[in-house]
Amino acid sequence: MKYLLVFAERDDAEAVAETLGEWFPELGVPRVVRETLAGEDDAEDAQWLVVVEGLDAGRLAKVDELIERYDGWREAE
Repeated sequence: MKYLLVFAERDDAEAVAETLGEWFPELGVPRVVRETLAGEDDAEDAQWLVVVEGLDAGRLAKVDELIERYDGWREAE
């Protein structure tokens, strides 16, 4: 399953991606992408996504704790 970890700040998304790459090296370093909200005129309102695949349920609790530290949230795709 693919998960999108959503953050307001690029630095937060990059820090989470790097940490996940260290914690779960078999998954590789997740991609960080910028998502502009539909209908938003201000590019400053764009969100930063960390795209993660291959996480099992046992790892999600640890990932969720990390996400909370950076004021983000997780969505399943």
